[in-house]
Amino acid sequence: MMAPVLRARDVTKVYGGTHALKGVGFSVAPGRVTALFGENGAGKSTLMKILAGIEQPTTGHVELDGRPVRLRSSKEAADQGISIIHQELSLCPNLSVQDNLFLARELRTAYGSVDRKAQREATAAVLRRLEEDLDPDRLVGDLRLGRQQLVEIARALLQRARVLIMDEPTSALTASEVEVLFRVIGELTSAGVAVVYISHHLDEALDIADDVVVLRDGDLVASARAEEVDLRWIVERMVGRDQDTLFPSRQPVLGREALTIRDLTVADPAVPERLAVDGLSLGVLEGEIVGVYGLMGSGRTELLETLAGRLRPASGEILLAGEPLDEPGIRERIARGVVLVPEDRQRDGLVQTMSVGQNLSLAALGAFVRGLFVSERRERAAVARAITDVTVKAGGAGAAIGSLSGGNQQKVIIGKALLTGPRVLLLDEPSRGVDVGAKADIFELMAAQARQGLAVLFTTSDAEEALHIPDRLLVLARGALVGEFRRGELTREELMRVSDGGTQDGSR
Repeated sequence: MMAPVLRARDVTKVYGGTHALKGVGFSVAPGRVTALFGENGAGKSTLMKILAGIEQPTTGHVELDGRPVRLRSSKEAADQGISIIHQELSLCPNLSVQDNLFLARELRTAYGSVDRKAQREATAAVLRRLEEDLDPDRLVGDLRLGRQQLVEIARALLQRARVLIMDEPTSALTASEVEVLFRVIGELTSAGVAVVYISHHLDEALDIADDVVVLRDGDLVASARAEEVDLRWIVERMVGRDQDTLFPSRQPVLGREALTIRDLTVADPAVPERLAVDGLSLGVLEGEIVGVYGLMGSGRTELLETLAGRLRPASGEILLAGEPLDEPGIRERIARGVVLVPEDRQRDGLVQTMSVGQNLSLAALGAFVRGLFVSERRERAAVARAITDVTVKAGGAGAAIGSLSGGNQQKVIIGKALLTGPRVLLLDEPSRGVDVGAKADIFELMAAQARQGLAVLFTTSDAEEALHIPDRLLVLARGALVGEFRRGELTREELMRVSDGGTQDGSR
């Protein structure tokens, strides 16, 4: 095995009274993929930020090619050949794709002006490498989350790094896009690039990894060659419990039909002449968890956003407990008892300048108004109950929302939705970018709400979730319902076939 190109030696990081890293030693070698596993808050992102020059270690140091180096900024790290793809996208939505790719490192002509022609050609070339047909001049803010993630990946590829750190690069990608990314990673490692790969999709990370490292509570607790371990080994070292406990077992007690959809048609907001949802009919019972599985472009997000009042249907009916749900607008749907936990928690779910408590109570403020004022006592009591009920790990209601891990931020959004007192709970990819421990908590939250009689409808692009969580699974392809199954009726291979437009027996 070749000598490490990048190494952290006895690195600690202390934030106030919190020890995010406790004497961690970590290294990556040229031409190898090192998969880094750990729950949210285990220290993965902190370690990567230190390696990428974004944070400085409290003690310990970083070595590059065997020599100690002080990386005082991400630019210094990039100049040394270390590039990072962040879990939370760091794009400028008001700029074009090419402007995002070359921000702060624009190509120049001989006269010193920005060489937009060269930038456009380079952008088109790297997008072709990712098999993505995107206009380099299109605004990033107009793109769906998955395509924005591909832009983030393309920006890192343009930097021609010697060490590429990928923090949750596939959390919003389809299965086919993941395959393309893995091919590109193979090309990079063949050229001698060292790759650090962080993902909560444990199976895909293990498929591509050469080496495996596990962090827990700031400590490096295990490392091994990838071929020597399996998923159970990883999960047990990450969370200290058996993998079989991650999916809650339940015997649903079903009531009447809470949500009814008849012949729903929704235009694609990005391409109005295309139908995102095409003549869809379905129902969800009280106490039932219904999953919607589909690849990108299947219409799963558009379906939930239409039910929540964000999009207007072109035709069809939506009924709540048999009564038409005609009121347009998100506020009106919340008042009727239909609330959405959105896919993009940073853009649509949280207000970054507000505290944990303020985010939790935001959608339900009307319930705390007495006369002309908000009753702070009632609001504080409701927030405290919500923090306990959804098991948010935070330094109190006044903690900054940005100080929480991704999993705890997601719990805050779910808690905010539940404080509105919904009858139908909609969740769009609720476990995206969340570790296995927080996933288990979220799944148990969904099951607990169903036991109380809520109708739960959620989307997922994760096959294991689709097979194990819902009482009933609906499969969408190109806006249409192509399959409906009870838990246990479907294998992973059959699910892949059906979602691609085939049938359970493999025919078309």
